[in-house]
Amino acid sequence: MAETTAVQDYLKAIYQLGGSRNDVPTSAVARLLDVTPASVSGMLRRLHDLGFVAHRPYRGVRLTRRGAREAVEMIRHHRLLELYLSKVVGMPWDRVHAEADALEHVISEDLESRLDELLGYPTEDPHGHPIPTPGLVLTEDRYPSLVDATPGERCVVRRVDDRSAELLRYLDELGLRPGVAIEVVEEIPFGGGVRARVDGREHVIGADAARAVEVSAEG
Repeated sequence: MAETTAVQDYLKAIYQLGGSRNDVPTSAVARLLDVTPASVSGMLRRLHDLGFVAHRPYRGVRLTRRGAREAVEMIRHHRLLELYLSKVVGMPWDRVHAEADALEHVISEDLESRLDELLGYPTEDPHGHPIPTPGLVLTEDRYPSLVDATPGERCVVRRVDDRSAELLRYLDELGLRPGVAIEVVEEIPFGGGVRARVDGREHVIGADAARAVEVSAEG
């Protein structure tokens, strides 16, 4: 079970970094999973032997069709679980990511299907990320980050980065959740982020936090 969990974690990480078509540097995989390069090299050899990845020297690693399918399956489990924990269990949105990480490896396909039905066949998780379809189709539109918005622009939060619980708590305090309207008041010079109006209140949002918020034009 431990090896299966590790394999799935690696496949999901590679997908998050490069999707199904791009080469991913092994150093990026090591940083995302917080493991040593030697550990990554050993696991990538294992994934190659299993037919999940193609490893090309000096270019990195790329998922095979089989590897991409396994990764998207894990992403579907993860995002359905996040929504269930948030919407049904009532868990705060800054805690559901870690819980879903632990549970995604052990739920059955039957439970996955029942969660999907219970939740009304949702298309997004609590952080605005798309949930793959039962057929494992994952369409992930790209949006600009809040830090790139133009002063005077009115926009809507589409999704937020969910890998930091501390960041999610901060964004929640500011009211920055998917679907919320924002008016960008000004860009703070020298990489200082933006000043924005959220629900009638102005906030200075630092550059790192603003990069974690993806937006689209209002309307």
